[in-house]
Amino acid sequence: MRKLAFLPVVIVALAGCAVGPNYKRPAVSVPTDYRAAVPSPAAPPSSLGNENWWQVYQDPVLVQLIHSALQQNYDVRIAATRVLEAQAQVGITRADQLPSASVGAGVFSEGNSKVSNLFPAYEVNAGQLNLSVIWNLDFWGKYRRQTEAARAQLLGTEWGQRATMSSLVANVATAYFQLRALDSELEIAKRTLASRQQSLQLTQVLFNHGGASDLDVSQSEQLVYAASESIPDFERQIEQQENVLSILLGENPQSIPRGRAITEQPLLDSIPAGLPSQLLERRPDVREAEQNVVAANAQIGVAKAAFFPSISLTGMGGLESNALNQFISAPSQTWNAAFSVSQPVFEGGRLRSGLRLARAQWQESVLSYQQTVQDALEQVSNSLVGYQKFRDFRGQQELLTQAARRSDDLSLVLYRQGGASYLQVLTAETNYFAAELNLVQAQLNERLALVQVYEALGGGWQQ
Repeated sequence: MRKLAFLPVVIVALAGCAVGPNYKRPAVSVPTDYRAAVPSPAAPPSSLGNENWWQVYQDPVLVQLIHSALQQNYDVRIAATRVLEAQAQVGITRADQLPSASVGAGVFSEGNSKVSNLFPAYEVNAGQLNLSVIWNLDFWGKYRRQTEAARAQLLGTEWGQRATMSSLVANVATAYFQLRALDSELEIAKRTLASRQQSLQLTQVLFNHGGASDLDVSQSEQLVYAASESIPDFERQIEQQENVLSILLGENPQSIPRGRAITEQPLLDSIPAGLPSQLLERRPDVREAEQNVVAANAQIGVAKAAFFPSISLTGMGGLESNALNQFISAPSQTWNAAFSVSQPVFEGGRLRSGLRLARAQWQESVLSYQQTVQDALEQVSNSLVGYQKFRDFRGQQELLTQAARRSDDLSLVLYRQGGASYLQVLTAETNYFAAELNLVQAQLNERLALVQVYEALGGGWQQ
């Protein structure tokens, strides 16, 4: 009967509603389409951000490098550890909703010899075994709101891990494309040096036969030195870029394998951006910011619950005997139970200040979420227009390089026939070398723009 007496209290406690506002996603201003997005007359296609990273980056070597980085990179491993920490914190917080029980045991023995007839000798042996239970009833939902906040923080940590993965995929792809661009520039420098060395030999032959001046020889030497001095600089940049990639892979600095050349890396004619509203569900940083709002919203309920009474049940039962040899055979049962209610009366404004603090922190998280959404929309629009304009720039740079090559060939032919000065050859050679290097940079920028679009659309964390 005593146990049944607590049943109505437990039922009421379990049926208690959690105080505080239930979560609603904050309102954000999302356009119907991205600025600079290519309009589609048909239904909006699936976004590039939904594609797996190994489908976007189709160089087998790059795919393997990204796979290794996701397994070994320290930032990703640290982010994974933070997820484990958040999972443990959820378990700790959720435990407050459940009763806590402890078992205690004790043995006491005391003996004393006879002092006088008034104080005869005595011996006392006692044993005790008890079980105590304490349950702070979550009548107002304080612990449920704390668990809700902890779970939101866990989800936010998981999305933070995905954001780290997305950033890592973009960083590895960027570093790899930069490395392949440097390889192309080094190849151009070596090829140009070989060509200019041949021109120098021809100029020296002409000089020996009176067909060229000493100035022509000096200018030809300038071309050779201009090409040769760039080679060690490109070699330096290549080795340093390999070190950058090695660290991203979670390895010590070492050489990096090569795959496709920079010009062979696949590109898209147009970017399927998808709908801006889908970005709220796919971008890891946006989802992380939203979970921060969820956690802050739950903390308002925790702060409100502090105004209401705290209700707890305590109970203890056990065995007790003054004779150890009769502890099991003839035990003495003991028990006690208590129901307590504690209502805050005066806290010096602590509770009201705590509620104001929780509301202010929620408002801050809402503004941060809205700002994150706005920043994401800006990044997508910037990357889309960047990809389009870099494609246009690369096309014009190809035409410029072709024209510079023709000028270089014609100036050399005319010089050999005496129809042009070597200064014209020098100018044409210099312009063609610069145009080739600029074309490599244009090709690199186009591919880096694809990396930026893919990351801005929330791609890269899919496994």
